[in-house]
Amino acid sequence: MPVQIYHLIAFLIAAVVVLWTTPDVRNIGIKSGQVDKPGDRKVHQHPMVRLGGVSIFIGTMMALITVWWLGGFANLPPEKEWQIWGVILGGSGFFLIGLADDLLSLSPFIRLVMQVIVAAGAWKAGVSIDFVTIPTMGIVHLEWLSLPITVIWLVGMVNAINWIDGLDGLAAGVSGIAAVVMLVVALFMKQPAAALIAAALAGASLGFLRYNFNPAQIFMGDGGSYFMGFTLAAVSIVGLVKIPAFTAVLLPYVILAVPIFDMSAVILLRLRQGKSPFQADKRHLHHRLLSVGLSHRWAVLFIYSLTLWVGSLAMAIAGIPSGVIYACAATSLLSYTSWKVWRRAKIRE
Repeated sequence: MPVQIYHLIAFLIAAVVVLWTTPDVRNIGIKSGQVDKPGDRKVHQHPMVRLGGVSIFIGTMMALITVWWLGGFANLPPEKEWQIWGVILGGSGFFLIGLADDLLSLSPFIRLVMQVIVAAGAWKAGVSIDFVTIPTMGIVHLEWLSLPITVIWLVGMVNAINWIDGLDGLAAGVSGIAAVVMLVVALFMKQPAAALIAAALAGASLGFLRYNFNPAQIFMGDGGSYFMGFTLAAVSIVGLVKIPAFTAVLLPYVILAVPIFDMSAVILLRLRQGKSPFQADKRHLHHRLLSVGLSHRWAVLFIYSLTLWVGSLAMAIAGIPSGVIYACAATSLLSYTSWKVWRRAKIRE
């Protein structure tokens, strides 16, 4: 069976499973009272079930298990197969942490400790940043720095995706776009195993938008955002960072630039005002877009266009022949969306 067929199967199975299971998960959440109530920092006006991450997790895992059963992971070197299982087990661990927080409301400190432990376990399984490639210097092995740098990257991306999960469909759409870009780039760089995981995550994320885009019927909760954040970060390690080329090391930061920039900017603003970087507020990009008069949907679509734009730039940097065309098209879309956003904001003034 051609390699690309497995990726299509993974994408379709994940999407179908999410589409099929999400209504049942929503009904269970309603009956059990597991809902997210409106609050000062929250945009929604009615209680919403926040267990959608269960469907995303099940869909992704069902897709990967099916592909593995069909032989999609056959002929992998032992170390690469171990890395893939590290991504799967690490994603399961982060999903359980998020689900526990959805159900039990864990303290921030407990969540952080658990995240670090699971990330360290993933590092032990081979999901590790072992070296960086620097122009004029070549490959620089990190040695003992590998563990803290890997943990910071994994835990940081988990929380970056979690922090942008503030509007209907925002985190799912951004993660879906990023996963599709990682799928294309990983296939181009001959990393089919990492591409399979990206394909499954893309199918699950985009399938979930059927119920999560504004007006949302269900939220993904921390279980979903933690799982997607870790999986994106881990796939970028095993599929891109481990390639000894400077552009490969740079690509994950470009693909995930939107959540990285949002989290970094918010943390710096909080620190400048002498506040804890983990103190919740309304300084995120989506909050700012709403404050200048954008509608809920236009704010989400604007951030989608940003994500698509940086993803297209990543494909161009990777050397994908059509990447430049995609980058130009995405730039045009971003320009158009920015103009529409500016006009809507001016009309509100």
